[in-house]
Amino acid sequence: MDKPRLSKLMAERGICSRREADRFIELGLVSVDGERVNLLGTRVDPGCVITLDDSAVTEQNRLVTILLNKPVGYVSAQPEKGYLPAVSLITSRSRFKNDRSSVRFTPAQLKGLAPAGRLDIDSQGLLVFTQDGRIARQLIGEKADMEKEYLVRYEGMLSDEALKLLNHGLSLDGKPLKPAKVFRQNREQLRFILKEGKKRQIRRMCEQVGIRVTGLKRIRIGKIELGNLPEGQWRYLAGDETF
Repeated sequence: MDKPRLSKLMAERGICSRREADRFIELGLVSVDGERVNLLGTRVDPGCVITLDDSAVTEQNRLVTILLNKPVGYVSAQPEKGYLPAVSLITSRSRFKNDRSSVRFTPAQLKGLAPAGRLDIDSQGLLVFTQDGRIARQLIGEKADMEKEYLVRYEGMLSDEALKLLNHGLSLDGKPLKPAKVFRQNREQLRFILKEGKKRQIRRMCEQVGIRVTGLKRIRIGKIELGNLPEGQWRYLAGDETF
């Protein structure tokens, strides 16, 4: 059996992202079984003990994660013609006044800040931006299994049988969808809890059962809720919060 590369093993263990691992290795900030390693591509025993230098840990602790209540009309990632990227809303003026984090905002924090997941241009609600590869991997990595909760306003008639299909039994792009949790919130609204996020998944699911989505709002990712964060404002993920 081939030994894994050190950077890959570090990412799999959630120590950091592979890109961060390569940089820490080059800087000589990684030890394996007590021995410092600074050669990229080094392969190691799968059961080895990996430790980071204190300076690398300190650097990781400075990485920020930001929670934004994205309004309709903003794109999650790359800007499209005529539309602004959601990251443009992250300014000192739009920070939530009740943010309990003591972190001081600086424009330099926008460097390397990337959306961990997407939210369609015509959808609103919780959108996560992070500099931390560990959090990005947790939310959108290959093995990500994070619940995401949405409130969905719709038009049309939804039978009990159609509701069962929304929970389990639909396919998109030729592949069966994972089981979902879909509940009636009221006569015009559904609550969706998904563990996957195909492009425009909820809207396409609803189309398959004959209803049309008129409003979609993400209110939770894992253990983090949108709560009372106002639309168009943001706050930091606090030190005692985890997804």
